[in-house]
Amino acid sequence: QVQLVESGGDLVQAGESLTLSCAASGSIFSASVMAWYRQAPGDQRESIARLISDGTTTYVNSVKGRFTISRDNAKNTVYLQMDSLKTEDTNVYYCNILLPTGWARNPRRSWGRGTQVTVSS
Repeated sequence: QVQLVESGGDLVQAGESLTLSCAASGSIFSASVMAWYRQAPGDQRESIARLISDGTTTYVNSVKGRFTISRDNAKNTVYLQMDSLKTEDTNVYYCNILLPTGWARNPRRSWGRGTQVTVSS
């Protein structure tokens, strides 16, 4: 069973950039979908970025043009490049990947700590 660990979150000022990493415990070569999510306290988890195996990407409107999702199969890692950060981007960020056996993380369950991004004005 593939485990995922997010990292890279930090406290930054508005307008600055961060790169988040999602490290998998096994190969991600066979993954058909990579995805990033965010969740504020009391809210539901929101899908914000997706990368499918043919290279196409989709983004929620609130991050389109500012965030970029990518993968490095050799490092078993998915990335989220976050530019022009806004205070509204303050959230806990999570990742998930779709493998031939199913999602690495059950969509119906909590995904743990994630990585905290805090953007100050």
